Amino acid sequence: MLALILIRISGRRSFGIGSPLDNIIVILLGAILSRAVVGALPFTPVIVTCLAIVLLHRFVSWLKSKSSSFNKLVDGEKIIVFNNGKFLHTNMSRAQICKEDIMQGIRKSALTDDLNVIRSVYIEYTGEITVVTKDTQA
Repeated sequence: MLALILIRISGRRSFGIGSPLDNIIVILLGAILSRAVVGALPFTPVIVTCLAIVLLHRFVSWLKSKSSSFNKLVDGEKIIVFNNGKFLHTNMSRAQICKEDIMQGIRKSALTDDLNVIRSVYIEYTGEITVVTKDTQA
């Protein structure tokens, strides 16, 4: 029940989008709460620590919503890896992704192997591959 209350305080972002910060919060809460469950730590300090983490997460999320530069610092930004028929190898290297990973994302998202129908492909800050087809209005 306590974990549910902490999740509600933390907000939906923690368990929906999966940004790097959100994933860290989930791992931290799980690790700390598990210490109380197995009796390794007293219950009250665990609750106070978890509440502090959740409130800090809310504050950082609020800062991210107010400042795009802070948001980029915390979450990073999307990287374009394919544009107008060309793989962008420098960006692919920066994103640590290979051509086959991109093709897998294209097949999964656009349901095609035909690069002629693809305008661009991005690696989002969450690591998800996003495909924009040529018939998509921009």
